[in-house]
Amino acid sequence: MSLLQNSGGYTKDFVVGLKYRVKRKIGCGSFGDIFLGINITNGEEVAIKMESSKARHPQLMYEYKVYRILNGGVGIPHIRFFGVEREYNCLVMDLLGPSLEDLFTFCGRRFTMKTVLMLVDQMIGRIEYVHVKNFIHRDIKPDNFLMGIGRHCNKLFLVDFGLAKKYRETRSRVHIPYREDKNLTGTARYASINAHLGIEQSRRDDMESLGYVLMYFNRGTLPWQGLKAANKKQKYERISDKKMSTPVEVLCKGFPAEFSMYLNYCRGLRFDEAPDYMYLRQLFRILFRTLSHQYDYTFDWTLLKQKAAARIPQQAEVVELNPSQSGNEAIKADANIRHA
Repeated sequence: MSLLQNSGGYTKDFVVGLKYRVKRKIGCGSFGDIFLGINITNGEEVAIKMESSKARHPQLMYEYKVYRILNGGVGIPHIRFFGVEREYNCLVMDLLGPSLEDLFTFCGRRFTMKTVLMLVDQMIGRIEYVHVKNFIHRDIKPDNFLMGIGRHCNKLFLVDFGLAKKYRETRSRVHIPYREDKNLTGTARYASINAHLGIEQSRRDDMESLGYVLMYFNRGTLPWQGLKAANKKQKYERISDKKMSTPVEVLCKGFPAEFSMYLNYCRGLRFDEAPDYMYLRQLFRILFRTLSHQYDYTFDWTLLKQKAAARIPQQAEVVELNPSQSGNEAIKADANIRHA
């Protein structure tokens, strides 16, 4: 059951932190639902993440603490308020645009090499910043990367830190110990092989997960998608088996060698080893230049929206992936225009 259903739905009088009115649900995170809100003092739209304060394992306070540590980083949403309203923990933050998963669907479930290479540069940068701040994300996936809106529409944001974990002490910089027999944390489709094997996650696992995200964008699907199993445990085992039995060169076949180089590098990192982020960024930057692309922030969805706007000027605003719509709503709206 969705949050707020028990309290009369999306009521006009549900105000968070004395100035943020809850409007309607626009998505969900790893814990809790996300609502569109409006600042009643200036009309600015915000995102409000909510979870029941009676949840068995409340996570929002923890996520708020992580956001406070990450505050000020490029591509990290700004937090406006955290507190309890009625029976809900509420986290108010910047409203962002659609996720890369939404945009992937919008673009026919395939990105061009130019778009993938423009994205990966920002993605590595976001993950590196989190690591510099002594945290690992542990749920790197397309759904957790969102494009900004307005003047930030070409900036990529990393969100959803409910599963993030501190991997080293801030002062001493002592790394967490190597452990085994851990349950899988994160999303099985993009999980590292070591995470499947029950090994404590570290920086290398975030980077390996990103490699699978990149190949998902390149290929459209991953070889371990759609596997049938009797239960979740068996499904995870089947995904793990398929992932381990698929050579990197097979996974990346037909795409530039840099993608297999990236994955082999990440898989070769030691548990407590710092990834060479600049080496990885340079790998893809050199490929970008070799392919004679221009870093002009013209993504695949930019072109699609421009074409739709040119075809039906009077309805162009519908295609703008309006921030007050969820990504899926905007995509459906555009599909209606294109198939009208």
